[in-house]
Amino acid sequence: MKIVAGLGSIDEYETFVKAGADEFFCGYVPFSWAEKYGVIHPLNRREVLFYNVQIGSMSELQILKKMVDYYGKPVTLTFNSLYYTGEQYPVIAEIITQCMAAGFENFIIADPALMLYLRQQKINCGIHLSGETAEVNRGMLEQMLPFGIRRVIFHRKNSLEDMQSCIKEADFPHEYEAFILNELCHFSGAFCNSLHCDELTHLCRVQYELGNLHKKEETDAAQKDVAETDRIQEKEGKGLPLDEDGYLTGSTGCGLCALYRMKQVGITHLKLVGRGNYTDFMEKDIRQLRKALDILEKSDKELQYQREMKASLFPDGCSQNCYYR
Repeated sequence: MKIVAGLGSIDEYETFVKAGADEFFCGYVPFSWAEKYGVIHPLNRREVLFYNVQIGSMSELQILKKMVDYYGKPVTLTFNSLYYTGEQYPVIAEIITQCMAAGFENFIIADPALMLYLRQQKINCGIHLSGETAEVNRGMLEQMLPFGIRRVIFHRKNSLEDMQSCIKEADFPHEYEAFILNELCHFSGAFCNSLHCDELTHLCRVQYELGNLHKKEETDAAQKDVAETDRIQEKEGKGLPLDEDGYLTGSTGCGLCALYRMKQVGITHLKLVGRGNYTDFMEKDIRQLRKALDILEKSDKELQYQREMKASLFPDGCSQNCYYR
């Protein structure tokens, strides 16, 4: 399995390559797009200018391509919005054509209409089905076959059983990617109504309550469950092995325990979320994931892998935010 790391700027590329990343994904939003459409009609759902989340100029892309040629670690560009307006499809097709001319071959896309439009325009780019897609199952993948998708990226809420069913039962391509570290978002990507921009707090960071508007007893029970979960996690979180920067691998979402099963079901690539994260934190995550994969290669059984991985990476306890329980 290969490590696919999020890239917030071209300055991070060399650091992450040396840490052990095999591939990268990053956003590209030309200033002309941001100037015309702002945050209301995003190109990749990350319309941020004030910190490193994406690349904003063709000159940066050209520099990045030279780095890719030197190190041999490919970069996929993201076009993650679920839909676009009619006038935007030709604009996006032109942007993708320019990116292909600059040497970038593969693009992460969530909107089936954009996939159809690109194929109608005879634009033969590589397409990775975005993890922002609302649902991934065998029937849905069969609908995607005409678009010639090269890789399926499972969304955060797909179980390992879901993945196995899709991989073994669907007559589909060769590469399958799943989330492995960071940002176990409250929402599945397609159902997040937040704007990820400079002006507003992300919706998942706003406090909220769970409950039933019509049944007070169910509301009270739901709140009690949430409070108990918070209490347990706070208790178990004390004494965890935070480093000198106060960082814990996978503290905002971790799937390392499931690596053995992910390999068994056929996952080929591991998505390490990181656009906008601190560079040194991302570097540590990549190194930790590489250690886990090295342990996995030497393990014959799942319990053996989990025991050795936890002893090496989390000797005093691990994150409670598990992707795959």
